[in-house]
Amino acid sequence: MLTRLPAAPWTARSDLAMLVDALGPDNLRWVGGAVRDTLLEQPVKDVDAATPLLPDDVLARLATAGIRAVPTGIAHGTVTAVLPDGPVEITTLRRDVATDGRHATIAFASEWRDDAARRDFTINALYADPRTLEISDWFDGLADLAQRRVRFIGDPVQRIREDHLRILRYYRFQARFGAELDEAAEAACAELAPTLKGLSRERVAMELLNLLALPDPAATLARMDAAGVLPIALPERSAEGIALLHQLIGWEQAHAMVPDPLRRLAALLPADPRPAEQAAARLRLSTAQRKRLALAAGRQASDRDDPRALAYRLGRAEALDRLALTGGDPSPLAGWDVPAFPLKGGAIIARGITAGPDVARLLRTVEDRWIDRRFPGPDATAALLDEVLAADRRS
Repeated sequence: MLTRLPAAPWTARSDLAMLVDALGPDNLRWVGGAVRDTLLEQPVKDVDAATPLLPDDVLARLATAGIRAVPTGIAHGTVTAVLPDGPVEITTLRRDVATDGRHATIAFASEWRDDAARRDFTINALYADPRTLEISDWFDGLADLAQRRVRFIGDPVQRIREDHLRILRYYRFQARFGAELDEAAEAACAELAPTLKGLSRERVAMELLNLLALPDPAATLARMDAAGVLPIALPERSAEGIALLHQLIGWEQAHAMVPDPLRRLAALLPADPRPAEQAAARLRLSTAQRKRLALAAGRQASDRDDPRALAYRLGRAEALDRLALTGGDPSPLAGWDVPAFPLKGGAIIARGITAGPDVARLLRTVEDRWIDRRFPGPDATAALLDEVLAADRRS
């Protein structure tokens, strides 16, 4: 088993060496995702560090070294060092003093183990020395990582009672890293599922969408449903949602589509805009997300008939949602730009029609025929107008 962090591109960053020099190698350890993902040979997005130095001392030392620092979470001990190759969050060692399931009162600590003990999972409590890359592991996180097991530090029930969001975080990490299930963690999540009701809707939405963005979270969502977690996190879900999510993931893979968490959320909901709008409002999604989710929920089998007409009427992304959720063929949209309707109301008025509702009615009729005839150019559209006007006069 590895006890030293393998060399990776980020460990050789010259700006990180500047940071280590500024704080002192004994006062800094890499921690969390960067350590975990390097051990798993996965790409590292963000680098985080822990330090026994107090925030004011961190700020002072960075200023002396000429490194710009932003007190992004100073109340919780976090300072962000703005470096040429990417920011680094530096957080003073902490321990929890009191928790209520949503917020924690913390105190700064001086021992690395105290800081590790307050973290959620063993695989997130691995610290690496910046000079030797030696790993500090107090809770067998390396063994869990080797087994692809997501395990709470300490008693899972207690850890979830400290922060109810850890239920959703557990499932997200299990979907991403897990192969071997931890029975104690699964049981604790099921037992304490009702505590999710006390969380802010934004936090629940963030975790759900992050989970749905993973390559294949369907099996995890099925376990969440069986454990009673999903019904609380997403009460609007449909009975067929998990099965449709499986199908959607297969469709994405077959068509080389990047996973889209909002589209996958739509798969979990009924084919009815009303519950989709309710879910979007409850999760406090953005206006654009709410509209897209409601449009996706309006899906029907006929959406597969004419993908380009669907894209013109709804929008490209919205049409892809409908096609994905109904198993349609997206290839007609590849490399195709949605055209603009080449006719304005003025052209109808110029033909002697009085401005008013008749102009709008005739314009809609011409547009429908234009769509049916696969979006012809201006001359053909003018001919369509002639057809419509002639038929209208006969009627």
